[in-house]
Amino acid sequence: MKLFNASHLEVKKVFTEDFQTNPYEGGWADEGIFFIMVENLSGQHPSLIAEIEISHDGVHWAKEGTISEPITQKGLHFLRVKHFGNWLRLNCLISGEQPGFKLNIQIALKG
Repeated sequence: MKLFNASHLEVKKVFTEDFQTNPYEGGWADEGIFFIMVENLSGQHPSLIAEIEISHDGVHWAKEGTISEPITQKGLHFLRVKHFGNWLRLNCLISGEQPGFKLNIQIALKG
């Protein structure tokens, strides 16, 4: 029987500049999905690009290679990851004129 865990990394936060999510330790899992729920966005031409980062210790980070298409609309978006070692997080890049994103970000892991 597979193990499953879902955890919130960011809850109803407004982001106006680049950020990294709280890291999550998931070395026991075989695969993961980051869910990015955009509740609201503001500014002119707001855009968010999320990229998965991995770490062996939760301190030093490397790009895993998975990058989202630009997120420019409300709704649910996601990124999948496999073969990640132990720690995971999202590095999020925000652009536009006075951009604002109200987000809920969750990670779901299966092993």
